[in-house]
Parts: sequence; C-alpha cells; structure tokens
Amino acid sequence: MAKRKKITQEEEAQSGRLGQFGSAIAQICEEKGIPKEKVVEAIESALAAAYKKDYGKRGQHIRAEFDEVTGGASFFLVKEVVDETTRVFETEEEKEAEVEGNKEPAAKALAGKGKKDIEKKPEEAERLESESVPKSPAEPGEGGEEIKIPRYNPERDLTLEEASKIKKGAKVGDIIETKLEEKSDYGRVAAQTAKQVIIQKIREAERDAMYDEYKQKEGEVVSGVIQRIEGRNIFVDLGKSVGVLFPSEQVENERYRIGQRLKVYVMKVEADPKGPGILLSRSHPALVQKLFEIEVPEIFAGTVEIRAMAREAGSRTKIAVASSEEGVDPIGSCVGQKGTRVQAVIDELGGEKIDIIEWNDDVAKFISNALSPAKVLGVKIIESKKEARVSVPSDQLSLAIGKQGQNVRLAAKLTGWKIDVVSGEEKPADAKALEGKKEEAGEEKEKELEKKDAEEVVKEEKPPEKKKRVAKKKEKEEKEPKAEKKEKPQDKKTEEKPEAK
Repeated sequence: MAKRKKITQEEEAQSGRLGQFGSAIAQICEEKGIPKEKVVEAIESALAAAYKKDYGKRGQHIRAEFDEVTGGASFFLVKEVVDETTRVFETEEEKEAEVEGNKEPAAKALAGKGKKDIEKKPEEAERLESESVPKSPAEPGEGGEEIKIPRYNPERDLTLEEASKIKKGAKVGDIIETKLEEKSDYGRVAAQTAKQVIIQKIREAERDAMYDEYKQKEGEVVSGVIQRIEGRNIFVDLGKSVGVLFPSEQVENERYRIGQRLKVYVMKVEADPKGPGILLSRSHPALVQKLFEIEVPEIFAGTVEIRAMAREAGSRTKIAVASSEEGVDPIGSCVGQKGTRVQAVIDELGGEKIDIIEWNDDVAKFISNALSPAKVLGVKIIESKKEARVSVPSDQLSLAIGKQGQNVRLAAKLTGWKIDVVSGEEKPADAKALEGKKEEAGEEKEKELEKKDAEEVVKEEKPPEKKKRVAKKKEKEEKEPKAEKKEKPQDKKTEEKPEAK
C-alpha cells in the first residue's frame, strides 16, 4: 500500500508540472494565433541551440526532440553521408600547411581583442577563424556558372566507409543521427540564447500565421477602426494586423477621423519582415459588389447575379443585375422593402448614388436601360465600330448626358460600347399619317382666317349705316308732334325690319 501511494504521488506531481507547461503552450497558441506544432518546434530549436552553446562544437548540427509526456528532451548529432563528388577532401600535407600558415594571422587577430570581448562576441572570433580558411574550389556548371563545392567537415559530414559501419546499406545523401548524452545543467549564456531563439521563432510563426490568414481574405470586405493618420496615409486596425489606405484608394469627398469604424476592401497582401503588408481600398468597384452580397441574400445565394458594374467613387455607381430563377425580380431584390437594402449600402458609401438596372442580352435594350433614368426613343447599333447612336427627347437630353457627362460615361463603361446621345422627336409614327394631319390642320386654319376676314369687313361697313339712321330719326322727331312720337317707334321698327333683311 505504501508503494502504491508513493507512485500515485509521483504521478500527480508529474502531471501537475506537465499541466502547467501544457497550459503555457496553449496560452501562447491562443494569444498569438499559431498552431501548437510551431510552438513545440520553437522549443526544440531553443534547446538544441542551448546544448550546442555549452556542450557542442563549432560546425555541428544538433537536433532536439521534446517529449511532452515526460517534459524531457533528447539530443542527436546529425551528419550527412558524402563522397568526393559532393565534398572537397584535403590531403594531410595541405592540412599541415594550412594550419601552420593560418596560426599566426588568427593568433594576431584574436590577440588584438581582450578576453572579455571574445566572451561577449564568440561569433566574431569564429568569423575571423573562418576568414583565415581558404575557400573551396569551384567547378563549372551546365550554364557555364561556377558551382562551389563545400569542404569536408568531420563535425557534420561522414564518409561512405564511416557511415557503413554505423548503418548498413548507407548511401550518399543519407542522414545519420547519433544520440548524444542528455544534459540538464546549462549556463546563463546558453539560457539567454534559448530565450532569444524561442522569441524569434514564435514571432516568425505569428507573422506567417497572420500572412496566411489575411491572404485568404484577399478580395474580401473587412471591418476596421482608423488607428492613426500620417500625412495622407490612413492606418486601419483590422484586429490582429494593421492595413494601409493610401490616397489613391481613398474617396475624395470622404473625411476620416481617428476611431472611426468603416468597411474596407482588401486589395493585396504582401509578405514583409515586420508583418504582412495589407493594402486597403475604399474606391474599388468590387467594394460595392461585396456590400451588396452582405445586404442581399439572393446575391449571396447566387439566385441574383451582378453581371456588370461601373463606378465613380463618391459620386455614382451603376450595376446591372440578372436573375437565374424565374419569378425572382433582380431589381426588387437589390432595392429591398421600402429601399432598406440599397439604403444600407448607400449609407456605408457615404451617400453615393446607386443606379440598379436589369441586364439584357439584347445590346440595344441593355444600352437603353443603362441610360436610365432618361427616356430613350431609339438605339442604332454599329457593330463594326462597336458604337451606338441613341436618340432621346430634346427635353431629356441633359438628363441622359448627366452632370459633366457622368451618366453617359458610366453607361459606356457598363456596356462596353461607345455611346453617342442625340436629341430626337417624339415616337416617329407613320409619315403619311403625320402629313395628312398637317394638311387637315392647314385647311381648318385657312377657313378660320377667311371667316375672321369677312367679319372684319362687315364690322367696317356697319358704322356709316348707323349714322344715317340716327340722322333720319332726328328729322322725324322734330317735324311730328309729341303725341305721335309713341307710334313712330313701332312704325320705325316695321320699317327697319326689311332694311335689316
């Protein structure tokens, strides 16, 4: 019973240590967003560097294997099997001559530095020693270029004879690993070296992970917050990394401020030693398309498709949509109930106007739709020059052309045809019917003119007759007595009637 208790206590203690170490690895993976294999690889590289620093030799290639269960590490000396075709072997006479000739310059170079300098900078001492070693000869390659063959190094190379003793059937190019003695005590310099290696490896893994993540988002719309503004360049915080919005990819009418949240289009992701270089855009036409995919489920599902698009950032955009299923209105799907869907896109773009038109395989109808909201009377297609002559009513000519030619310019981009807009009459009906109507209208006008002339002649003749009648009445009144004046008007009336006739 006592033995079992001891075993269980040891296992619990071991599992506790491993739990802390495993939780530390998991925490690093979660914070940095890197896989567990990368962290373990960084630990193995750090242990190998520390072992080589204290117990290895210059030129050796040491590999470490970390055991997650026990928490220990195993070390191996890695050597490659070589022959005369892959390495340059030196004779004993050349070795003696080189050692005698290189002792004095190497000693003088090392004597010039103090003991403290050599301890601080062992790499420099190694460099001085390596500079004193003559370079290996070169052989001409296939293209006439010289291929340098490295010299044989007993610390990392094995001859075929030596390799066959360790491993039967060894061939040139094989890798042979020899297990080394495990060590647990390391000096301060070795520990510092291991720390630096772990930090460097984790940074590289984090940089690669961020690059892979944002490389997959290339061509997508992401949301970010403006972190800082340097000159005309705007830096947007995307979460794990920072993207750059250059002036050429900004919208002229938009104003940006620090802390503002906005959606941007990921144009390009480049690898950089400091981290992935992410180029963003607010003026790219694909930004509008991706925003519609977010707002309109039919576009995301594929039932409604955006066939063509033309955009002048900050001012106006035209998109041509088509439906792949019967009964689905492509324009209504994009506009939404009471315009909610298209209004959400307009608000995100800062009030940019959006024209949604229906795609048509007939070029004439498509060009007519592209010039909306103007009314088109007719379209004449010149396929040889890929030109279209469009006639519109004279009162809608300015509407068809648009402000500074914007409407017709966007329509030309959308359709891919050169468009000439001219003013024309209303719908041309049959020419004969029009001529007949004109002749009838002309005859009616002539008759009316003749009637008016006759009435004017009559009016001109009436005034002198009236004067004569007035004069006669005065004469009769003066001659006849007052009593008979009452009867005379009746007689006058009877007498005037035939005259009037």
